[in-house]
Amino acid sequence: MQTFVNREKYMYHTVETKKSFDQTVTDLQQSVVNNKFGVLHIHDIGGTLRSKGIEFDKQCKVFEVCNPGHAANVLAIDMHLNMALPCRISVYTEKGQTKIGFIKPEPMLAMLSENTTLLKIAQEVEQTMIKIVDQAK
Repeated sequence: MQTFVNREKYMYHTVETKKSFDQTVTDLQQSVVNNKFGVLHIHDIGGTLRSKGIEFDKQCKVFEVCNPGHAANVLAIDMHLNMALPCRISVYTEKGQTKIGFIKPEPMLAMLSENTTLLKIAQEVEQTMIKIVDQAK
């Protein structure tokens, strides 16, 4: 198994925002659409945990996002990668701070495939996801 010296920096893209959690969720949803991705679903992890009687004082919403063209291209090359789709972007609170983050598609796909076309698609998706997050913060 491959280990990364700085897993946090290599595998994750995370930013802090001064916006409220709710405003960040609203702005992220709009930014996704503005960048030609779609929001397939929003999971309210914090709300779900609390509804099950679990004490959870943080907020966490996970957006499943997808660009249909990129997804179709990935699946045309390797149908196994349906298990890595769609991409996810999270808005969450930690130590009183609102954050937005995602697992970077490029290193994730690099662990799953050596296909250079797939890695190029992953790079494009990652750059767009960074743009989406930066616009929402």
